[in-house]
This record gives sequence, structure tokens and C-alpha cells, in this order.
Amino acid sequence: MDAETVTRLRRVVGRLARQLNASATGEGLTPTQASVLGLVASRGPVSIAALADLEQINPTMLSRVIGHLDTAGLIRRVPDPTDLRTASLEATAEGARVADRLRERRTAIVSECTERLSPAEADALTQALPALEALTRQLATRLAPTGSGGTA
Repeated sequence: MDAETVTRLRRVVGRLARQLNASATGEGLTPTQASVLGLVASRGPVSIAALADLEQINPTMLSRVIGHLDTAGLIRRVPDPTDLRTASLEATAEGARVADRLRERRTAIVSECTERLSPAEADALTQALPALEALTRQLATRLAPTGSGGTA
């Protein structure tokens, strides 16, 4: 791809992400809080270290997000019975409901918008999904912290 096309792709992906993240504010959560809650709810008990890797945010920010979600009663810390110094996180029943509502709202928004596209545009998006998924995997590998198979 030429530099102009790559720039267009990067910009449109960024705008899509920001617009989808804005849909999280309906539950009184920041986009980062909504993302962390969604990961915890969808993955079941998840370690804080794994969550930091998945979210790619610094530990201080993650600690604040976890604290807010815990105080709000959306997640809970589950001590590791084999190592009491560590804990995993899991969604509470209310946290799972909030995560479901966020996912459903985002899905509905994207669905409504794609229905307004022409059939050719909708088909082009469908055809582009495998390439976008492959790009996501490449970016995850490229951006992985040193020591986990990627480059810094």
C-alpha cells in the first residue's frame, strides 16, 4: 500500500474506534472503563497482568480503572488460592448486564449505520473483514511488549 492509502486507513480506523468508544458514555463509563469491563465480562476470571497486556494501558491507569469498576460494583477481585499476592477479576451480575447493554448498543449502532449504506458499500465492508482481522493480528504482534513474541 502506498503512504496515502495507509494514512487514510489509519485515520478511518481511528475515527471508527473513537465513534464506537463514544457509545460507552451512556452507562456513565469512560471508553477505557467500558473496554476493561467488556474484556472481564467476556473472558471470565482474568488476571490483572493478562488484562494489562490485552488493554495495552499502563499499570497506574489500569489500577484506577479497576478501582472505579470495583467501587461501582461491576467487577470483583478474586484472590488466587495458590498465590494470595495476586488476584483475578470477574464481572459481577450487574457488570455482566452493563457489558451486555454496551455490546448490544454498539452492535445496534453499527447495524443501523450499515443498513444506510448502499448494497455495494455493505458488500465491500463484508469482503474487507478478513483483511481487517488479519491487520488486527499483525498490529497485535507488532505492538506486543518485548518478551512476548513481538517487537517494541
